[in-house]
Amino acid sequence: MAQTTVSSTSVSSSGDTIENYRRPLAMVTTLFFMWGFLTSLNDILIPHLKTVFDLNYAKAMLIQFAFFTSYFVFSLPSGKLIDKVGYKKAMVAGLFTMGIGALLFLPAASVPSFPFFLTALIVLAAGMTILQVSANPYVAILGPEKTAASRLNLAQAFNSLGTTIGPKLGGMLILSGAPLAAGAIAAMSAPQLQAYRVEQASSVKMPYLVFALALMALGVAIALFKLPAIASVEQRSGAVHDSIWRHTHLILGAIGIFVYVGAEVSIGSFLVNYFSQPDIGNISELAAAGLLSFYWGGAMVGRFIGSALQQKIAANKILGVAAIVAALLVITSMLTFGHVAMWTIIAVGLFNSVMFPTIFTLGIEGLGPLTGDGSGLLVAAIVGGAIIPELQGIIADRIGIHHAFFLPILCYIYIAYFAFVGSQKKQPVRAAA
Repeated sequence: MAQTTVSSTSVSSSGDTIENYRRPLAMVTTLFFMWGFLTSLNDILIPHLKTVFDLNYAKAMLIQFAFFTSYFVFSLPSGKLIDKVGYKKAMVAGLFTMGIGALLFLPAASVPSFPFFLTALIVLAAGMTILQVSANPYVAILGPEKTAASRLNLAQAFNSLGTTIGPKLGGMLILSGAPLAAGAIAAMSAPQLQAYRVEQASSVKMPYLVFALALMALGVAIALFKLPAIASVEQRSGAVHDSIWRHTHLILGAIGIFVYVGAEVSIGSFLVNYFSQPDIGNISELAAAGLLSFYWGGAMVGRFIGSALQQKIAANKILGVAAIVAALLVITSMLTFGHVAMWTIIAVGLFNSVMFPTIFTLGIEGLGPLTGDGSGLLVAAIVGGAIIPELQGIIADRIGIHHAFFLPILCYIYIAYFAFVGSQKKQPVRAAA
């Protein structure tokens, strides 16, 4: 069968140069900051809603389950949306959908209702899925292919800036009220318990109202901004006799995204509770939320470093080394206590940094007009952030939070395999004529 092949870096207006990419790249990078900021707030919502609704670890992890399952549900439709309306309009749609999801936190807190909170998170994540499917490949293809991983790492560094600021600011705004002890809550009458939950849950109202307004304002700004159209991935001339399922590096990359996001989210979701353990940090949840910023801050620093290194060193080699070191750090944390256990798990963030953007660019490399659909598949794999933390929550309820971290170790082992073996691009498997 004939196969359409198109360069993945051509821009619709032939006069465009690398210089012309800088302004649109800077504009799109603001989207990375916003979704990083809002995603990291889940790590604050987990201990907060765990206390408000008296949840065990497995139920508290439903926050991440609802959020990241949305990626699986909405990612492939998002790829089709890009095919129909283009990258720019898809980004605008994603921002407004996120704004609606943020607004839903207000009635969820007024009731208050844990299922309503989960619904708000699903809508927020649906919008974020559209952004991920559109913005990640857009940055990767907005320039020379050989520097795609470096460019996406740089954009993702601003995503990590959002995840660094989010826990600190979110902790101050959402965890500002000291929760009562479990015994005091158990002694409350039903009306007292309801009043307590309303009071505690109300701390999310003002922050999420501000976020909703900011998201919609950014949506208007993107709509008015002139973003270049990437002809080779937005405009399909004739039938494309190819399928994403015939590109093995893409399929293995999707598994890589699944386990990476699962590992990163599992670690981040448990850190506040982990640091509060008497034999680890023995600190308050508010203080632990502040330390969580070091985990995400390490990812930000690592992405700036990774962006520079990938100008000279093969992206897959950097990815493989980072995965091996991350696994060793988690093993060290599991085998130790106190500050050693605390700071080794925090240091994992530094080596997580290059994983998502590098796996992503290795996965979509050479897809041409299939880039949107390939991106949809990779973003669908973000559902690992729903499944793996939930599994770790179930494990933590049975063997304790300290030793439940063996699950991320397995994830990093697979990422090392993908880096050194699975990412090697091969001829796509041909369908029978």
